[in-house]
Amino acid sequence: MAKTQDFTAMMKDMMGAFPVDTKAMEDAFKTTATMNEKLSSVALEAAEKSTEISAKWTKDTLSKIAEMSKAKSEPADYAKAITDFASAQAEVAAENMAAFAEIAKKVQMDTVELLMAAGKDFSEDATAAVKKATDEMTATAKKATAAAK
Repeated sequence: MAKTQDFTAMMKDMMGAFPVDTKAMEDAFKTTATMNEKLSSVALEAAEKSTEISAKWTKDTLSKIAEMSKAKSEPADYAKAITDFASAQAEVAAENMAAFAEIAKKVQMDTVELLMAAGKDFSEDATAAVKKATDEMTATAKKATAAAK
């Protein structure tokens, strides 16, 4: 009968020859978590500002509709009220669209800045991990060569 080979010991030896640097993984996770936190902050701030603009715009519009819907003494006053409302809405719409554009521009700039900083962090983490792995593999190879002699 043939004796079966112990693959557990062989796998353990093989995995021991290729050490895994968990610190590099932890650092990468922390960097990712920090970046996600900052990106979430940018998005939430933009949502808050957008909501404030929308709420103010709605409130102003409702007050102008209330003013426009009041009873008038002359039929021509209704036409004037509608015209005034329409021109005021056009002006407010332009102002609010400009405010939304400013928010979008700030989000874009903040996001690009965060991504560039994160790319630098990831690059530094990867470089450190590769250097450490290379050093460990070189040391392991030297030990294996010395043991073979």
